[in-house]
Amino acid sequence: MNSKLAIAEQMIAHYNAQDVDAYVSLMTDDACEAGYRGAVVREGKEGTRSGLAAAFKVWPQNRAEIVDAQAIGNYVLMREHVTRGPSTDGSPLVDPFEVIAVYSFEGDKCSRVEFIR
Repeated sequence: MNSKLAIAEQMIAHYNAQDVDAYVSLMTDDACEAGYRGAVVREGKEGTRSGLAAAFKVWPQNRAEIVDAQAIGNYVLMREHVTRGPSTDGSPLVDPFEVIAVYSFEGDKCSRVEFIR
């Protein structure tokens, strides 16, 4: 198996366990999460850690299921099925949704994740 694909799958496993420390340990220090070709939503390893922790507090049942995945060079593309479950802050239920996530790598660390939704 491609090592970058294995790392991205490990990131999803940590995401589903809501283990933000293990998730960001697989990222470069200046990594970010962003909309595809758009605005950065979580800046750097610490911004990603705090942003995910806040999201998991609101959606403790949040999960991403890998529907399909492939590695191409320094990129991993994943089609993910995301379910949020009930929120803890009273916000309306979010319908399950599909997303394409593009994981960019520098060596064996993820440097950027972009979401197409």
